[in-house]
Amino acid sequence: MKFLDQAKVYIRAGDGGAGAVSFLREKFVEFGGPNGGNGGRGGDIIVECVDGLNTLIDYRYQQHFKASTGTHGMGKNRTGADGADVTLRVPIGTQVFEDDNETLIADMTEVGQTIKLLSGGNGGFGNAHFKTSSNQAPRHANPGQVGAEKYVWLRLKLIADAGLVGLPNAGKSTFLAAVSAAKPKIADYPFTTLHPNLGVVRVGERDFVLADIPGLIEGAHEGAGIGDRFLGHIERCGVLVHLIDGTAEDVKLSYKTIRGELSAYDEKLIDKPELVVLNKIDALEPDAIKEKLKVLKRASKADVLLLSSATGKGVEELLFAIIKVLDDAKAERIEAARVKTEVHWAP
Repeated sequence: MKFLDQAKVYIRAGDGGAGAVSFLREKFVEFGGPNGGNGGRGGDIIVECVDGLNTLIDYRYQQHFKASTGTHGMGKNRTGADGADVTLRVPIGTQVFEDDNETLIADMTEVGQTIKLLSGGNGGFGNAHFKTSSNQAPRHANPGQVGAEKYVWLRLKLIADAGLVGLPNAGKSTFLAAVSAAKPKIADYPFTTLHPNLGVVRVGERDFVLADIPGLIEGAHEGAGIGDRFLGHIERCGVLVHLIDGTAEDVKLSYKTIRGELSAYDEKLIDKPELVVLNKIDALEPDAIKEKLKVLKRASKADVLLLSSATGKGVEELLFAIIKVLDDAKAERIEAARVKTEVHWAP
């Protein structure tokens, strides 16, 4: 199934039904009076977050959504039926933006969450509504209100616990395939991964979701390579796993390039917990590993993990390191919530 993480769609709420002009015509009733009913309300446009979806591919084949018009009013004071609503079903993590692609309307983060994007037009009043003591036989009714319409953008940001970042060919897809049931495309040339991949990783009795983000190059924030389009998917990740190709000539430059692109996209990404990993150590001599490890430690000012996805060396250590960062972050959130509650209820 093709991955699609953004789509522009046209939505239009239903028009309200028109009110009816009608008079009671019944034997032995000389002055029956007006009995035209009101029109029904037009259908709404609703967006709903559902389980079981992980792409916006459905909106590649249909981009126009129109709710039904309300039924017109009828005689005998019969009100028209309301128009049927139209529901856009989207995966968890979808954001809805206005036509300018900047103004956020809704952020769908929980299954079952629903937002009304457009309300249907009100139904028109029938002539029975306009009857007064001075106007016993009104001969006019209101038309239904026209439904609102606009374009909106749907943008999906995957919700993963950890995100893999790095230059093309850093070994991200190989690592994902080694630790999960995901089957990303793997080849010995850059930009093998053209869209994000998700995998569920199980460590002991624990599991977490790992996202493989397509490789970045210098200038990605200006559109170089495949650009920074997919960086939005790591905004929700709890930890970034930064893979460095150990066979690269300058591992420091590799590290700084990715950090620079993250900062250019959103400075908040720089503050996320990061695990720096020297990958492909199976292709390096021990002396080369020591030298590049020292360079990376100096550049990142953090401990650097060693990894070989091909041989499995260092894989378990990295997975447990990811679990530890996620657990620490969860503990911090719980503590912050507890302190906030205590302050709120303090006498």
